[in-house]
Amino acid sequence: MDNKIKVYNSVAAILIFIGLPVLFWALGDVPRRTVLKESLSILTLVSFSLMLGQFYLARSNQRMLKEHKAVKVIKWHKAIGYIFVAVLMLHPFFIVIPRYFESGVSPKDAFITLITSFNSFGVVLGMISWGIMVLLGLTSFFRKKLPFSYKTWRVIHGCLSIVFVVLASWHAMNLGRHMDMPMRIFVLIVAGGGILLLLNTYLIKPIFLKNDHHE
Repeated sequence: MDNKIKVYNSVAAILIFIGLPVLFWALGDVPRRTVLKESLSILTLVSFSLMLGQFYLARSNQRMLKEHKAVKVIKWHKAIGYIFVAVLMLHPFFIVIPRYFESGVSPKDAFITLITSFNSFGVVLGMISWGIMVLLGLTSFFRKKLPFSYKTWRVIHGCLSIVFVVLASWHAMNLGRHMDMPMRIFVLIVAGGGILLLLNTYLIKPIFLKNDHHE
């Protein structure tokens, strides 16, 4: 029975965090572009979705993960985090890479324009969330070398994750080419649910436990 639950959870996770973004992309009414551009779009959508899914591979989701070994869950959490943080770090370059195969503005000029567009609220959100994402990756990779206890690091990591997801989701919905209504609803539900799980673990539960202790 335990193995069946593990399989069901794994299949559900794949369908939700990979299948749904690809389905929304396929059913969207956005005009199709070149194979390269659409491939990069799908890669970015799935990477962002899997980053949102990180909330559900953490201690905050113990109820759903109780049938899974903690060591394996942590392993998957780290693997997905490192791989897809690396992919999303390349997101600004994905935007200009197709310029190498098109006439007009050069990739270099397009990239400079992109990172200096401070009058665009969506671009500024993207820059800030990109920086926070890099900080998340570095503080995770070098966790054991940081002057914090594991408990303190975990709280910092959770807070940074919430800020990143809020800003990155806002950026995606502000500028995302494929952010139609179904995709927006998906992002809001998944991101919102993940944030609530985290807040429940680090804020709501401790408050209730503290109140019960005083009583």
